[in-house]
Amino acid sequence: MIVLSGGTGTPKLLDGLRHVLPEDDINVVVNTAEDLWVSGNLITPDIDTVLYLFSDRIDKGKWWGVRDDTFSTHEAMKLAGHDEGMMIGDLDRATHIMRSELLRQGMSLTDAIQKMASSFGISSHIFPMSDDPVSTMITTPSGRIHFQDFWVKQHGGPEVLEVSQDGIGEASMSPGVLEALEKEDWVLIGPSNPITSIGPIISLPGMRKILKEKKVVAVSPIIGKEPISGPAGKLMGACGFDVSSVGVAECYNDILDVLVLDIRDEAAGDAVKDMGIDVIFKDTLMSSVDVSMDLAKSIIDIFKRI
Repeated sequence: MIVLSGGTGTPKLLDGLRHVLPEDDINVVVNTAEDLWVSGNLITPDIDTVLYLFSDRIDKGKWWGVRDDTFSTHEAMKLAGHDEGMMIGDLDRATHIMRSELLRQGMSLTDAIQKMASSFGISSHIFPMSDDPVSTMITTPSGRIHFQDFWVKQHGGPEVLEVSQDGIGEASMSPGVLEALEKEDWVLIGPSNPITSIGPIISLPGMRKILKEKKVVAVSPIIGKEPISGPAGKLMGACGFDVSSVGVAECYNDILDVLVLDIRDEAAGDAVKDMGIDVIFKDTLMSSVDVSMDLAKSIIDIFKRI
């Protein structure tokens, strides 16, 4: 199975999948359009969340970062007048340093992540969507800013006029992604932000064409008119999509076979079915690993039927 992943929502689902599938059978293609260099090191927030999940180190209270991390380096730098704009933990920073050193030695991002996953004892296959730089940019009334500036530094406050990905037209799918797509027929789109987490992955040149030939199931990250977490609603609205599971279906309509909706979102079912997309209702809040496992088992059953 291939899973398209951003942060937070999809890792919760991956936590269930890894309990019902052999980890070696799971291929995760991760968004890199939110990556950026901070204090001389490359931060890949969505990849790191997946790495920490599969190495059993993720902070499940936040669903990002390392459990029981400390922030001594961040605080020391801040006292010295260097504000990084985000809280970076000491153990998390060690990951950034290792990755950046591998890149400076000439490794591709794919090879660096593979080496790190191996050193973390991970048997699942974790791939950056591309080895080429792509940056999600948010246009606000004050100008264009990086997604991390919008979401982390400004807490998602500015009005969003446009969302774009710089470099997406020139980026290529990473070698690991291409190899996985050649071998696997099942593609699961996780419940991550359709605009800034999944959007960059499926916007890579050639990706949608390949996905049209696959069995594709997606899990909606929205219940009713509200995203389960993050700024998906604001960003979907700015891009002209209805803030609902119907809007999610519109984002993926040309590649999607089945959309999994939350059991509290039955009102959206008929409209999604009218688009020619099958609908399944499950508990998608994933408040525990047991709920995540139940959802994962249902998704596997869906793939076997389509």
